[in-house]
Amino acid sequence: MEIHQLTILRELGALGSVTAVAEALHVSPSAVSQHLSALQRQFRTPLTRRDGRTLVLTDAGRVLARAGAGVIDAMAAARGAVEQFESSATGTVTLSSFHSAGQALFGPLLRELARPDQGDPPDLRLTDEDVAQSDFPALTAQYDLVLAHRMEHSPPWPAEDLHVVTLAREPLDVALPAAHPLAARARLRPRDVVGERWVTSRVGYSPDDVLTAVAALTRRSAHVVHRVNDYGAVAALVAAGSGIGLLPRYTAAHPYDDVVLRPLHGLSTSRTIDVLARPETLRRRSAQRVVQALRHVMEQLVASQGRDQHGHQG
Repeated sequence: MEIHQLTILRELGALGSVTAVAEALHVSPSAVSQHLSALQRQFRTPLTRRDGRTLVLTDAGRVLARAGAGVIDAMAAARGAVEQFESSATGTVTLSSFHSAGQALFGPLLRELARPDQGDPPDLRLTDEDVAQSDFPALTAQYDLVLAHRMEHSPPWPAEDLHVVTLAREPLDVALPAAHPLAARARLRPRDVVGERWVTSRVGYSPDDVLTAVAALTRRSAHVVHRVNDYGAVAALVAAGSGIGLLPRYTAAHPYDDVVLRPLHGLSTSRTIDVLARPETLRRRSAQRVVQALRHVMEQLVASQGRDQHGHQG
């Protein structure tokens, strides 16, 4: 068996199709199929089967994929030992983030890594991915580190083949025009806001999850007038008086003096901001440095924004 064959088998189990594996590993679908065929020739028991037009792992394939993950991790440990021996922490690290965290953290992260007392920085490559919560783990096949968010009441991230570093617990607050009658209250409850016009996200994203919980708790339907995922656009619509919305307390800074945030009590509105990575990735000193820097800049952001959590956050 060869390492790249085990890698392809593992990614097929994680991503669910030959096409997705090819895209993640930057090879052709035919190359993926050839490596799977070569691996299969070493076993009598089928490792894959057809499910309609999709190729999926059999039980034997899943067993081998799990064992292969250990082999891949061991090889990464060997590479990490060499990297540590050479005292190199400047390798390339790819980092993907959801939009609001990228807007809040990318700039401070680069400045933190560039501090003279930190030595030469890793070669950090940044991008953003606007995906539903359930799709974040699959991004670790394409990027070294993935900044993800998860509502606290939702199922945890899959434990197998995934390492999770929690950076912060962030509430979603109700965003109101400063002149709105509810803005005079220090905190709000679901029954106070369910009857308002709402600006929320598309289905599958955090604000819509919270609004769905508000409706369920009050047994009333929410009146949604706009569905947009960009928090800056949400703040603009709230400022224009088009409705009320939900904004993250720390990562969705906005420039509108006439928009205020109020905490919503009576149900869980918090999400965790996590770094997701394959276990072997975090054996690299360059990746460890980026995670440490992310922790530092998130701590600073929470401290600065938290002092003004009931008023304007800009």
